[in-house]
Amino acid sequence: MTIETIFAFDFGVKRIGVAMGNTMIRQAEPVKVIAAVDNATRFADIQALLDEWKPARLVVGLPMHPDGAAHEMTARARKFANQLHGRFNLPVELVDERYSSAVITAKRGEVIDDRAAAIILQQYFDTH
Repeated sequence: MTIETIFAFDFGVKRIGVAMGNTMIRQAEPVKVIAAVDNATRFADIQALLDEWKPARLVVGLPMHPDGAAHEMTARARKFANQLHGRFNLPVELVDERYSSAVITAKRGEVIDDRAAAIILQQYFDTH
């Protein structure tokens, strides 16, 4: 069995949370929060992480309404996933992230995007 590094992203308009793990340990760890200033900066930061860690696949959280219906951020997350695949030529999978942020205990104003990405990646590991 080949051990693969996998990255997960919690996409947001202002910030993108990043987490990583591998297929042997199957434990997600928060890595970084990328400030989404503009596309060039965002993708340069992602490129640097991919160059450093060389993941075999990417996972993107797919936000939905509690009833499973899509909303504006659903389309934006899908577009982000498509951009990742197009720019970096890596397989990208979408994971339902409806409750990823809800399970994190945070103080008001605390940035939790990387921890949300870790929950998304853990969900991926738990279902694959």
